Amino acid sequence: MVKLYLRYRLAANFGIVASGASNAVFDKHAKLAITPALEDVNVWDVRKGTLVQTWREEGNRAEVTCICRSPTGEATAVGYADGSIRIWDTATGETRIAFNGHRSAVSAISYDPTGARLVSGSKDTDLIVWDVVAEAGLYRLRGHKDQVTCVRFLTRNGLDHLVSGSKDSLVKFWDLTTQHCVETVIAHRGEVWALDVSPVDERTMFTGAADGEVRVWRIDPEVLAAKLEPAGDAVDGGWVETMEDGTPAMQRAVVSQGTLERQSKERVVTLRVHPSGRYVGAQGTDRLVEMYKVRTEDEIKKRLTRLRKRQSEKRKAKGTAAEDAEAEIPALSITDQIPRVAQVRCSAKVRSFDFSPGKLTGTTNGKEGSLQILCALSNNTIEVHAVEFDNKEEPARLVSGVDIPGHRSDIRTLALSSDDEMLVTASSDLVKVWNVYSRQCLKTLASGYALCCEFLPGNTHVIIGTKTGELQLFDLARSAMIENIKAHDGPIWSLHVRPDKKGLTTGSQDKDVKFWDFASIEDPEYSRVQKRPSLIHTRTLKMSDDVLCVRHSPDGRLLAISLLDSTVKILYADTLKFFLSLYGHKLPVMSMDISSDSTLIATGSSDKTIKLWGLDFGDCHKSLFAHQDSVMAVRYVFGTHYLFSIGKDRVVKYWDTDKFELIMKLDGHHGEIWGLAVAKYGNFVVTGSHDRSIRVWEKTDDQFMLEEEREREVEEMYEATAAQDADRFDAPIGSGADVDPENRQQGNKSEVATAGKATADTLKAGERIIEALDVWEEERRMFDQYERMKLADPNAPLPPRSPFVLATGKPDLTPEQYVLHVASKIKAAEIGEALLVLPFAKVTALLRNIVVWIERKWSPSLTSRILFSLLRTHHHQLVATTTLRPTLARIKRTLHRSLKEDRDRVGFNLAGLKYVRAEIDDRAADDFYVGGDGPASVEDAERIAEREKRDRKVVEKRKRAVADAEA
Repeated sequence: MVKLYLRYRLAANFGIVASGASNAVFDKHAKLAITPALEDVNVWDVRKGTLVQTWREEGNRAEVTCICRSPTGEATAVGYADGSIRIWDTATGETRIAFNGHRSAVSAISYDPTGARLVSGSKDTDLIVWDVVAEAGLYRLRGHKDQVTCVRFLTRNGLDHLVSGSKDSLVKFWDLTTQHCVETVIAHRGEVWALDVSPVDERTMFTGAADGEVRVWRIDPEVLAAKLEPAGDAVDGGWVETMEDGTPAMQRAVVSQGTLERQSKERVVTLRVHPSGRYVGAQGTDRLVEMYKVRTEDEIKKRLTRLRKRQSEKRKAKGTAAEDAEAEIPALSITDQIPRVAQVRCSAKVRSFDFSPGKLTGTTNGKEGSLQILCALSNNTIEVHAVEFDNKEEPARLVSGVDIPGHRSDIRTLALSSDDEMLVTASSDLVKVWNVYSRQCLKTLASGYALCCEFLPGNTHVIIGTKTGELQLFDLARSAMIENIKAHDGPIWSLHVRPDKKGLTTGSQDKDVKFWDFASIEDPEYSRVQKRPSLIHTRTLKMSDDVLCVRHSPDGRLLAISLLDSTVKILYADTLKFFLSLYGHKLPVMSMDISSDSTLIATGSSDKTIKLWGLDFGDCHKSLFAHQDSVMAVRYVFGTHYLFSIGKDRVVKYWDTDKFELIMKLDGHHGEIWGLAVAKYGNFVVTGSHDRSIRVWEKTDDQFMLEEEREREVEEMYEATAAQDADRFDAPIGSGADVDPENRQQGNKSEVATAGKATADTLKAGERIIEALDVWEEERRMFDQYERMKLADPNAPLPPRSPFVLATGKPDLTPEQYVLHVASKIKAAEIGEALLVLPFAKVTALLRNIVVWIERKWSPSLTSRILFSLLRTHHHQLVATTTLRPTLARIKRTLHRSLKEDRDRVGFNLAGLKYVRAEIDDRAADDFYVGGDGPASVEDAERIAEREKRDRKVVEKRKRAVADAEA
């Protein structure tokens, strides 16, 4: 009989405030903070410190690597480690669009000012420009030789360009009209890590690099727009007038202005220019965020006047001639034009920062005002600082922060209470108590470096063993440590409460196993009427080597001790006499557990194996190669022989130790898993990791067989391999990719390429189109036969419909409508790659469908997109196929007419909307004067008359535009 198992799934992921792989940003009102939470995105209320939303995509396991807020603030673009980009609705927390084009982690994202386009850079060295409105990729730009770290649009001053920085030390300017790189700047001696452009005029650029310098550049938009014209004699910056081959040199569009002073010498991580363009922030790998002020022309003139006055006073004191003084007056340096005015010092190293998107608050005549800065720290916290530039004593102050819902360092150990309602987690400096079901942090207690922990009987006290050999006892009701016992001379690697609940056993690196009894003692500092719990040392067992783990059998009869010499000693718990010695592991046993019937012991070792032993004779039943790295913990489910194991390979595994079979794997953690706790009856499993997350895996009612699980794993592996094989030749030059046997080249040497990427989803989408075309061919043949039969017999029966058509719930669909229905279900961003899967025979069949779609005006936008994609991909073969010429001519004729009608309709609607907007503006202007007794003076009357005359001209102009559109 086939055995069925119940599936576990991820039910909760908490304990993360802001993970370190991505930046954090404000929302458009600067009230919420949007932070990365490993594969999720958390939205925090920074004033209340509460979690508002969690953006989670079902099935996504890739970590968030960058976040960008749209210009309107209504959407947020999030890049992931698998190269995908998702655009989330900020208000609802739902995914609007998903793009998939990069072959590695997305490292930079930026919107254009209208929010209609998005550019992304990746570790695969490519830039991809996306059309957010059409939900499709436009093109891929290649040229960098290392990871792209920052990108920005340049759309003012008549430009349509991109600027990108990379770890190859280059800053490149791309003309989006010609889709080519028009200028390359060697900006720094090392990797360029940050870049930003002044949003006001886009003529000033700031770059930061690994050398710790922040450099300022002046962008000349006229030169950048006319980059293909020779510079002639007007070449500055010390360049020669002609190149070596005699061709004219090109004029520089980007000129260095100098370097800003920085207190920090660390590499620059983030550069931001405030939306007002007046302030610049620079942040390194330390705790400082340095603020710079961009002085206006009037402020620079005042500064220059003050400098001249000071030099004049010095000249009078020295008696220097006026001519010499004029020659000595220096020009203002970039540090005088953009001085450092403040610095924000955070409580830990800063991962990223973001300005509040609004205007400066408190700005009045003669006062600078203040702005807010969101800082995401490397210790899993966020802080909001207010910078008040007029406050010379303390320009920056901490306003609020979020730190309670997570640990500052990795979670080393965790334990469940006996009723499975509370969870205790411990790290290097904190102990936190959580409610398992609400996932809320109940208590936060300062502690030592914890290595093991347990709830004491009653679930009102928690005890931890520390790296310094101390046992620390905490009272949860008082939220305080009530006793600190120096128990061992080395780290306490393990502690276990005895089955009789009267004491516990500890094992340490000092080679001692100590036994402790629970007791109640009087302590006036604790309470005058109530005794406090304590531990009394009863006996000590000396071992031959370091003790790594101790475990009592559930029946209380045996004690298992694992040693550094890779052996496990089994002793009688009462007399401590030797019973068994388990040897066979090549490396020390890190964890072990005994089944609830006290018949089996499972040992997990650093040699990546789990061994199953019988406790009757000490024989090894089975050795399982369990993980790809050290096994850190193993736990049995009460009442069964099912076993959970965790390892440094970031995977949780579920075993059947009776059949010696792996039941299923649970992926999700992004770091080594240190802690494991299993609910008493296996209803859920809790794990804690180096990534500071706590994950709850819940048992579901979904039954499965082992064969099904193995087939699913093989299918996932095949899909991943198939997608990689499809792109194995399309990689950057120098990446080590295989050589294409047809083109005899490594990678694609073209500077421009398509934006898509073959994935398992695009392959499945292509297969669905092929299946739909097969159904179309069969049904079209039957319908044509029916039409011929109907000429002879008008009462001929209709042909039976395909089950695929009936499955859509629309049995009246024609064969062509069914193909269009299948194509419309494919995501817009994946349609291009899905069409590449089609063989040429299916392409010709699809073209015949397209003819019908165009003639009947079914979904013109989707029809045009599919048609243009096919023509671009199969152009040469389509032109060479003579049988397709009538079809192509028919498509050209009908499509041109259909697109012209759509264009005229859109133009008419656009002109009408402009007219309506003008009418609304006019009414708003009229309402401004409603309710008064008329103009207060002759000047007011003249001003109103002039405004009305100007408005009439605007209305007449709008009407003429509408008439022209109608004509």
